Amino acid sequence: MLDDTLLDDPAALRRADHDRALLALAGSGARVRTALRLAEAAGLDRLRPDGRPRAVLVAGHGSALTAGEMLAALAGTASLVAPLPPTDAAPVPRTDRATAPAAFTAGLAWQLPGWAGPLDLLVISSAAGGERGLVALAEQAYARGCAIVVTAPEGSPLAEAALQVRALPLPFVPSADTSDAPADDDGERGRGAEPDLPAEDPAALWAHLAPLLALTQKLGVSPLPYDALAVTADLLDATAVRCRPDAAAYTNPAKSLAARLAGTVPLLWAEGPVAGAAAGRFAAQLAERAGRPALAGLLPQALTAHRGMFTGQLGAGADPDDFFRDRVEEPDPLHLQVLLLRQTAEEAPAGPGQAGPGFGGAPGEEEDGGPAEVPADDARPRSFGVTRAHRLAAAHDVRLTEYASRRPEPLHALVELVALTDFAAVYLGLAAQS
Repeated sequence: MLDDTLLDDPAALRRADHDRALLALAGSGARVRTALRLAEAAGLDRLRPDGRPRAVLVAGHGSALTAGEMLAALAGTASLVAPLPPTDAAPVPRTDRATAPAAFTAGLAWQLPGWAGPLDLLVISSAAGGERGLVALAEQAYARGCAIVVTAPEGSPLAEAALQVRALPLPFVPSADTSDAPADDDGERGRGAEPDLPAEDPAALWAHLAPLLALTQKLGVSPLPYDALAVTADLLDATAVRCRPDAAAYTNPAKSLAARLAGTVPLLWAEGPVAGAAAGRFAAQLAERAGRPALAGLLPQALTAHRGMFTGQLGAGADPDDFFRDRVEEPDPLHLQVLLLRQTAEEAPAGPGQAGPGFGGAPGEEEDGGPAEVPADDARPRSFGVTRAHRLAAAHDVRLTEYASRRPEPLHALVELVALTDFAAVYLGLAAQS
């Protein structure tokens, strides 16, 4: 049950936000700037690569792995970027449990692909730096002759291992929040009294992604303009202003999106790899921050993968029971909701009250208005996959909401979509738990 009144009560939102998730998201732009500055101080600006690596492997879990998936989406087919998730979880010996990380990550193991070797780069990223599986992975990569970069907190076991394997160490920038909310042994804020289910810092993604992008920009893996990362921090700041807790729901796009998703099972459809990375991140954040299931998929594959849900029990018209039964005491049924994320870099009309090129908002907003809902009667041309998505939703009376970023740079479109949906997931979780 969503508490609509809480969304328009900044004081109540602060009280409900026990682990300071909104504050962490508001500081995302500052974390990007700090990460870039510390990466340069660590030697990234002095790096003189002799050509780019054959492949870039990004190892980690949670937001660190998501950063690798986003880099793969941005690199496209120009470079081989492969996220490296954990492959196993072994039990922790009884004698090591006192010093092992939290049970959530204890025993996780990573394995290099058989083809990885001296021509490849391994990037290991961790918010805690205590995962023994990542330390073992660094040693394995050193034995194979891979180039290694490690992002981890200073003084952590992983940061110390980076020095032993001659890796380039990059510092992980923690949240500036100094509250006394409890943290577990994995460096993440605990959720209640369940140390095995830690709530990850929602802005940790940017602390992983910023140095990764700076590194790959230096190596020529990701084709980014020279000022792309500085603009990224500015876009995160702009989203934090638009989505701040004291902005009313009718002017706050994240609160509006959260209210729209309440009581639904979202299908997060995306057009293109950049929007697909944002949809995957949104699904993870809805589970993490709001405890809500969501399915993410790329068009046009999602049309066939999810079509059975439109005629199932979650479809808008599905009600096989007696129409005349008394439903007064029954909770409202869950229904499907399609959220379509896109990057549309086409030039919009420049007439009065309309957006110019690179604009992501609705008519009448500023150029930095971010992604906004696209009206159903929008006259701009759509791809065949998007057109079919609208037709399928309309045929089954399922609401489809489309959000588009018109930033021509893929990284900036990704930032806008992720920043908005991150705030929406946090607001939905806060309003639903009150």
